[in-house]
Amino acid sequence: FFFDRCMLRVTGGGPLRGEVAISGAKNAALPILYAAILTPRPVHLSNVPRIVDVLTTIHILEALGARVDLTGATSLRVDGRAIGRYCVPAHLGKRLRASIWALGPLVARFGEGKVAFPGGCPLGARPVDLHIAGLRQLGAHVAVTDNAIQATCAGRLKGARVVLDLVSVGATITIMCAAVLAEGTTTVDNAAREPEVADTAAFLNRLGARVSGAGTGRLVIEGVRELRGGAHSVIPDRIETGTYLMAAAVSGGCVACRGTSAALLGSVLATFREAGALITTTEDSITLDMAGR
Repeated sequence: FFFDRCMLRVTGGGPLRGEVAISGAKNAALPILYAAILTPRPVHLSNVPRIVDVLTTIHILEALGARVDLTGATSLRVDGRAIGRYCVPAHLGKRLRASIWALGPLVARFGEGKVAFPGGCPLGARPVDLHIAGLRQLGAHVAVTDNAIQATCAGRLKGARVVLDLVSVGATITIMCAAVLAEGTTTVDNAAREPEVADTAAFLNRLGARVSGAGTGRLVIEGVRELRGGAHSVIPDRIETGTYLMAAAVSGGCVACRGTSAALLGSVLATFREAGALITTTEDSITLDMAGR
C-alpha cells in the first residue's frame, strides 16, 4: 500500500511531457480517517493517497482499538466498533500534527480523548488553541499540560455558536466533527472554506450527519445521536495537481493530469491561461500545454 522511502535524483533542463495520475487529497483523507471513528459501523474509503502520514494515522486508529483493513491499492475499511482506548500514543501523535483531529471524535463519541501536542507544538501561541477553545464552547472540559491535551465531557456535547478568531482549516474540522454528535445545533462563523473542509463535511453527511454551509464562511451542524456506516471517495489533491501543471508550464512542456477536477483549481487555471498556457479540461482530467508558448 505504501512506497518505501527512497532518494530521488532529478536532472532537469528539458520540457516535461506525459500523463500522471493524481492522488487523493492528503488534507481531506486525514480528517476523514479520524472522523470515521465517530461511528461504530464500518466505513469504506477510496482514493486514499499512499503516503506516510496516512500510514501513521492508520497506526493511531489501530492503537485506539479500531480495525483498519487495506482493501485495495488506494482503498481501505475502518471499523471503530471495538475502540476501547481514548489516548493517542505520544510516540505516534508527536509525528503528525493532524493527530489533533482525533480529539473531537473521541470526546464526541466516548466522552474523553487525549492527544500529545501534535508534532511537538511548543508552549505559547499554539495553532491548537482554536481547537481547544472550540471544544470548550461545546461543553468539553479541556485540560492542557506541558505535553498533552485531554478533553472530557459528561454526557453529550452541547451545540453552541462558535466564532473563530482566525480562519483555520484544522479548527473548523475539529469543531465540525465534535458537533455532529452534540445535542442541539452548532454554528461556526469565520469557518474555513477549503475544498478539504467541504469533503470532510460531505463524508459526515453520508454517515447521517447534518452539516450545511460547507465551503462558505458559516457552518451549521444539527447534532444527531449516532452515525451509520457508509462509503466515500476522497477528492483529488489540488496541490499535487497544481504542482504538476506548474512543472509543465515552467518547463515549456505538456502534461495531462488524470483523476482530478478543474473545479478545485478555478483561479489557478485562470492564471495559467493568462500566462499563455493552453488548458483543456474534462470531467476528470486537466491538460496543460505550454509547448512553443
